[in-house]
Amino acid sequence: MKKYFLLVLLSTLFITNNVTGQARGIKIGYIDMEYILEKVPNYAEAKNQLEQKAEKWKQEMEVKKSEISKLKEALKTEKVLLTKELIEEREAEISFQENELSEYQQKKFGPNGELIVQKAVLVKPIQDQVFNAVQDIAEAKKYDYIFDKSSDLTMLFAAKKHDISERVIQSLTRSEKREQMSKKQQKLEEEREKKQDMLDDNPEMSEKMKIAEERKAARLKIVEDKKLAAEEKRAAADAKRKQLVEDNLAKRNGTVSDKTNVSPVKDKPATNNDVAEKKAAAEEAKKKTLEDRQKIIDDRKKAAEEKRLKIIADREAAKKAKEDAKNKKP
Repeated sequence: MKKYFLLVLLSTLFITNNVTGQARGIKIGYIDMEYILEKVPNYAEAKNQLEQKAEKWKQEMEVKKSEISKLKEALKTEKVLLTKELIEEREAEISFQENELSEYQQKKFGPNGELIVQKAVLVKPIQDQVFNAVQDIAEAKKYDYIFDKSSDLTMLFAAKKHDISERVIQSLTRSEKREQMSKKQQKLEEEREKKQDMLDDNPEMSEKMKIAEERKAARLKIVEDKKLAAEEKRAAADAKRKQLVEDNLAKRNGTVSDKTNVSPVKDKPATNNDVAEKKAAAEEAKKKTLEDRQKIIDDRKKAAEEKRLKIIADREAAKKAKEDAKNKKP
């Protein structure tokens, strides 16, 4: 009856808003409260502690049941040997134990038991935070209705694009982060969040901006590569000049050493070989660096293209699904 009433209410709302919604389409969203709660760290930790308590209570009940079973078996075995008064006394004891077990079960797991009460205490603050976040999102994004998928309302179909559960989780996470930030950091974070929300609302714009940023990054990479190559070339020239100076000094020293029967000219071939080897190693390292950078750029371009094609395919599929849904309507 409750579900039927909600369905009738929804139909009435859609009909009454049909006139006012002609100028602006009715914007509807939904959340999954159970999913949101599972994603909140504080709730998951508290829920785990509550489940441990419940497991402990169940074990205590099992021990009590085992004791009652032993009493019943003992009475059944010794009944022929006992007097009527003793039998009645034992049966009263068993009945008392069973009533005590039943009361304990109601106290822990009943409709108003500790498990339900503690769970409600646990969920209430987080639900309040979720409701506040939903209201903020509804006001900021101009939603007309936002429903809870995990409630008693029966949702026969709900497109994923109308699910704002992730946005609610982001809002809760952002609130926790802001509490640990300075005012300047909070301001920067709010600007970043606004930009991210705008991109989330417009996937096409988001994809264009990502492509533009990747192109910009590629251009900056080319500039950096050219700058690095120029620096390496300048360093090689400086090394060459330095080597020429050293060679000239060696020649001068060699001329002076000839008068003292010292021949340092033998060191010259070794010096030239070292320079050649260093130059070859530098060229090889430069070549490998350029190849690695080019591979990174190619991989990024490939990933961006694959993502763009996937978005286009998803958009076409959503469009086709929407058209099929329209065609199926009477």
